[in-house]
Amino acid sequence: MNGSPPATLDPLVYGSVIERALREDLGDQGDVTTTAVVPSGTAINACLTSREAGRVAGLPVALEVFHRLDPEIRAHAVHGDGADVGAGTVIANLEGPARPILTGERTALNILTRLCGIATATRRVVETIQPYPTRVACTRKTTPGLRALEKYAVRVGGGTNHRFGLFDGVLIKDNHIVAAGGLRLAIDRARTALGGRMKIEVEIDSLDQLALSIEAGADAVLLDNMTPDQVREAVRLAAGRVVTEASGGIRPDNVRAYAATGVDLISLGWLTHSSASLDIGLDFKHT
Repeated sequence: MNGSPPATLDPLVYGSVIERALREDLGDQGDVTTTAVVPSGTAINACLTSREAGRVAGLPVALEVFHRLDPEIRAHAVHGDGADVGAGTVIANLEGPARPILTGERTALNILTRLCGIATATRRVVETIQPYPTRVACTRKTTPGLRALEKYAVRVGGGTNHRFGLFDGVLIKDNHIVAAGGLRLAIDRARTALGGRMKIEVEIDSLDQLALSIEAGADAVLLDNMTPDQVREAVRLAAGRVVTEASGGIRPDNVRAYAATGVDLISLGWLTHSSASLDIGLDFKHT
């Protein structure tokens, strides 16, 4: 797990996302409205403005949308990723040809508002559970094709990432246990197959399963849909022998109660699948 955001987001991560998004919007005919209405050569000054308070995330991606359309567009970030801004704050300024700025407006804003919304929601949860040491994590419940960006936004918001995909972490869930023929057998098979290369986490919904998971040598347990009182008892029984993670049914109004149990990690799928986008606009004025 990685709990701190990178200083920059590698363009290799988001270049293909931008290309797909622009192809989706432009189709075979391009931006017919802008081409018909705006004379070629028209210059524009514009600014990206947050219309509500929040945390910035994904600004380099948004600005790259405009650069992909026309490298002559000049962009200046006023408040970069990780900055907390108030309503009415200018996040970035743009100047250059009007046509590509208009063409890239919606694609850039779709990405930026989405990532800022995730970072803002994560920041609020992290602030809610202070001063408890419990970490806040996202899950694999992400928008198809946008996982790298959405998980990045969680880190910008002060959260951490659970496994990135099916390839980089073992999480034995209830259906795995049924298909494998039992919890202990599933853990034994995972350990044999991986030879200790990865930590083994097991999703459990009872204290009996907790004891069995510890005896079988699991490294972590996901306490699924347990109440705060049940999580507190599980943490007590685990006594530091496994990493404890609470998940399921955890909302902004009860997350602090879960953090107070002493659980190591709280994972929240809604951070990436249900966070409201931050309201950001692109405003124009003639040069």
